[in-house]
Amino acid sequence: MSSQRSDRRDRRNDLLVEISRLARIAIAGTTSETYRTCGNPGCRCHGAGPKHGPHMYVSCRGDSGKTTGYYVPKAAHDDIRAGIDAWRALKEVLRELAGLNKEGVLERARDARAR
Repeated sequence: MSSQRSDRRDRRNDLLVEISRLARIAIAGTTSETYRTCGNPGCRCHGAGPKHGPHMYVSCRGDSGKTTGYYVPKAAHDDIRAGIDAWRALKEVLRELAGLNKEGVLERARDARAR
């Protein structure tokens, strides 16, 4: 086996381990934070005082292809952020794996043709 094939196999195995790790926490979407005024007309948020927030929301593409979203309670902010970061990383790792898979298929086809 060539060194290049061995390196590619080792890298693929590393990527598969990383995919498994990331997939356990991945959450699709993007976050946004808003500040709001409440329904109490005497509240500081209606005047010069600060608004209420931040309130985190996640936007994502739903099953029908339309953008949808949901509110995230404050206690879940860190886990949601970590999940969304994992989703981004997962997509990058999958792209790299797909490239290695393509290289392997093409190399095997060239080898078969050369025989």
